[in-house]
Amino acid sequence: MNRRGTSPLLFSYTRGALIVTEPPSRPGGQLSSLPKVALSRFLKRAQKAAGLDGEVTVLLADDARLKELNSSFRHKNKPTDVLSFPAFENEEGIAGDLAISLETAQRQADEHGHALEDEVRILMLHGVLHLAGYDHEVDNGEMRALEAELREELKLPIGLIERTLAAPKKKAAAKKTAIKNAASRKTAEKKATAKKSAAKKTAARKKQ
Repeated sequence: MNRRGTSPLLFSYTRGALIVTEPPSRPGGQLSSLPKVALSRFLKRAQKAAGLDGEVTVLLADDARLKELNSSFRHKNKPTDVLSFPAFENEEGIAGDLAISLETAQRQADEHGHALEDEVRILMLHGVLHLAGYDHEVDNGEMRALEAELREELKLPIGLIERTLAAPKKKAAAKKTAIKNAASRKTAEKKATAKKSAAKKTAARKKQ
């Protein structure tokens, strides 16, 4: 889920480089390689579609880095998938920064059956909408509707907000299925036990 920060620009030292990959925080860690040129082009398309002017820098990092940022700026001591940091009003020509965890993005891509690059694009679009001033937590569905529209326009898989809203229903359906399967197994076990008992009684009568 996207989390919107309230901070000055984080990555001002990278101006001119739209997509920046930060080395893993832990020794021996490794992050997936992604086509930065293609992602930069997508970022510009997403900004245009969202009506967002100004430069955006995207930091691709690991869970540890996103946890650090989430803790520092939102006081939530856990990693997340994407964070957005709008620029201050006096930052001329700069829209803000995004930070994306490639580790979380990879897990979500695997869960939803698409490529890591597609998941990063989904997170970038979501973050760009936050930089443009949208906030799905308080806007009565306006951002969700726009994200769905732009997702189709940009040929992306299901959007981040849609997935989040669908999660409780999916969880409830999975729980219902698990209960049904458990009941079926119990019924089958009872039938098997009854069959075994009947076979024993039949065998006992034959011996008599």
